[in-house]
Amino acid sequence: MKKVLLFIILILLVATISPDIRAKNSYRPVHTYSIVARDPNTGQLGVAVQTHWFSVGTLVPWIEAGVGAIATQSFVEVSYGPLGLSLMKAGNSAPQALKALLEIDQNREVRQVAMIDNQGRVAAFTGKSCISEAGHFIGNQFSVQANLMLKNTVWKAMADAYQSAKGDLIDRLMASLEAAQQEGGDIRGRQSAAIIVVCGQPTGRSWLDRIIDLRIEDHPDPVTELKRLVKVHRAYEHMNRGDEYLAQDDVGSALKEYSSAEQLAPNNMEMVFWHAVTLASSERLEESLPLFKKVFAADYNWTVLVTRLPKSGLLPDRPELIDKILAVAPRRKK
Repeated sequence: MKKVLLFIILILLVATISPDIRAKNSYRPVHTYSIVARDPNTGQLGVAVQTHWFSVGTLVPWIEAGVGAIATQSFVEVSYGPLGLSLMKAGNSAPQALKALLEIDQNREVRQVAMIDNQGRVAAFTGKSCISEAGHFIGNQFSVQANLMLKNTVWKAMADAYQSAKGDLIDRLMASLEAAQQEGGDIRGRQSAAIIVVCGQPTGRSWLDRIIDLRIEDHPDPVTELKRLVKVHRAYEHMNRGDEYLAQDDVGSALKEYSSAEQLAPNNMEMVFWHAVTLASSERLEESLPLFKKVFAADYNWTVLVTRLPKSGLLPDRPELIDKILAVAPRRKK
């Protein structure tokens, strides 16, 4: 009875995708390496991927908090993503969802797909017609998969790196991508990459469910660039927490968060500027002046912004304070 219900759901889902769209998406040659995983401690779900193909993040990774994560690749059938998530959302396990989709796909042997559900159950498939070197490895609440690789050791290297890496799920997913590249990666080279991590349980507000969602569309070294953006992302997380503390009038905690952000992104003048503004607004003008000086030296337009902040209540409306801040700006040549 459960199998009959599964196929009824599947037929209804497939019917919602027009034949034109299905045909269009059936043969995108996104030969790549990827990882899907669930953190058993937090319940977070994640997908990370790299390929020699433009904008891989729009095709391969599919994910929903509290439901599951999917990577659909090789001669990619994009509908494995939304259909797989819908099947898991309806109560099917990742193995059940993947099995059902493969059974109705006449071109399954050119597919490579991995799925993990919100309980950590994993399924993966590498069709016998995928371009070698191709294969996958299923571990405890994760799967790594790759095709068109330089060597057949890539997916094992990814698995080893993921399992031995320290840090949170983001760190471990990135370690897996880096290991694939160090092992030789895609035989054609590199172009795009993506990483998405969502929380374990949905909040009911989808924009809060995504912990990280970054894409590198076209770059000579996408994994390295993705790693750089992950660091920037973490810096802005500190900035956001600082803003939250400031809204609660917890200036001390806000300043700690802003300082942590600057340590991760010391050349980001946005972060330095708002740190300085918070100090100046908290009767700590002398501490703020070296920061303002650094920002003004980078771009004089920040001085103009300073003069506009009192009207918005972001700096005290005291002319003598503003004058002292502007006094550290470099003199402009006439």
